[in-house]
Formats: sequence, structure tokens, C-alpha cells
Amino acid sequence: MNLMYREGPDALTFAAVGRAVGLSPATLVQRYATKETFLRAAMLRGWDQLDDLTAELDRTAAVNPDGAVDMLVAMIPEGMSDAENAMGLAILREDMRDPVLRARGSAWRKALAAALGRRLTGDSAKMEQLGLMLASQWQGAQLWWGFEQDGPPGEVIGRELRDWCVTVLGR
Repeated sequence: MNLMYREGPDALTFAAVGRAVGLSPATLVQRYATKETFLRAAMLRGWDQLDDLTAELDRTAAVNPDGAVDMLVAMIPEGMSDAENAMGLAILREDMRDPVLRARGSAWRKALAAALGRRLTGDSAKMEQLGLMLASQWQGAQLWWGFEQDGPPGEVIGRELRDWCVTVLGR
């Protein structure tokens, strides 16, 4: 994943990863056989990590709108350059190309919307919708940040999400 964030998904080759992890490309080919299988394995590992992070944040974040925003800001990778953060869109493209990865994204969407919704309202009829709306706002804020890159992503996006909560929720 680090290689993909630095250089893009097309840079994920058996040779490049072999150099990065100290294995021969042939060893990786034996294990994964094709670049598609190799890419899917890397991406599924990323989804596993995101699922774990989401579950941990759901257990620990305050159950209020600030907690919802804190969860989303905590999911923005730290220590990445602006270019590496922006590369997330190219990686997302790979998730959308593969039906297995798309299914993981769909399942995560539901879990994230539920976790956020519990923090935004006590009205069970509105939880999922509000959670999904905030998650969509977060995704959009990341996209717009990628164009402007006008400050640290966590600060810029967090401020926009807090503004959304005030505008939509009145708090």
C-alpha cells in the first residue's frame, strides 16, 4: 500500500514490492501468480486494516457529532505528502474496478454509516441516512481538498465536517 500511495497502483509490480520487502520477485509470483491477484491481495489487506480501524474508532469515539467527525478525521492517513494523499483517488479506482473490492467497499459503507449515524441522532429512522450523508460529505471534502491542498488535510476536512454538522444538525 505504501508503494501505491507513493507511486500509484501501476507501480505495484512483483519486482518493486520484492525490493521493498526483501523477497525475490519469483517468490511473490509463486504466491500470487498474477499481478491482478497480487493487487487484490494488497487491496484486501488495506480493507482489513480499514475495517479494524473503523471498529476501533466506533468503540472509542464519543457518541456525539464531534465524535463522528473525530472518527472520520482519524481515518485520514497521517504523515503522507500532499501527492500521496491525492494518490488515494487512483487507489480508489482499483477498488471500483474489481467486484470483490467493490463488495468490501459497500460493506464498509454500511458499517461506517451506522457508526456515524449513532453519533448524529437518536432517531433510529434517520441514523443510517444522516451517517451516510456525513460520510459522503467526508468523501467530497477529501476530493475537494485534493484540488486545493490548502492546509493539512485533517484540519481542512475536519473544519468542513464540523461546519456541516452545525448547518445540518444545528450543533
